Amino acid sequence: MQETKFITYLSWIATVMAVLMYVSYIPQIADNLAGSKANPLQPLVAAINCTLWVVYALKKKHRDIPVALANFPGIIFGLIAFITAL
Repeated sequence: MQETKFITYLSWIATVMAVLMYVSYIPQIADNLAGSKANPLQPLVAAINCTLWVVYALKKKHRDIPVALANFPGIIFGLIAFITAL
């Protein structure tokens, strides 16, 4: 029982950290919009990777909601960072 509780807490902490990682694209997006463009490749690859993880998490027999929630913001912010970097 103790290990299950630990894994549950760990998964939600990892989910929050992943969301924060993708929200950290906001300064890059702001810089892109201000004319200081960053390389668009990394956020595009992040968005594709996050899309694959979300599909995986939701399509498997026992859905993995923390994985889907952790990666969904990466799709949104990755695409916005990519588009604004062009």
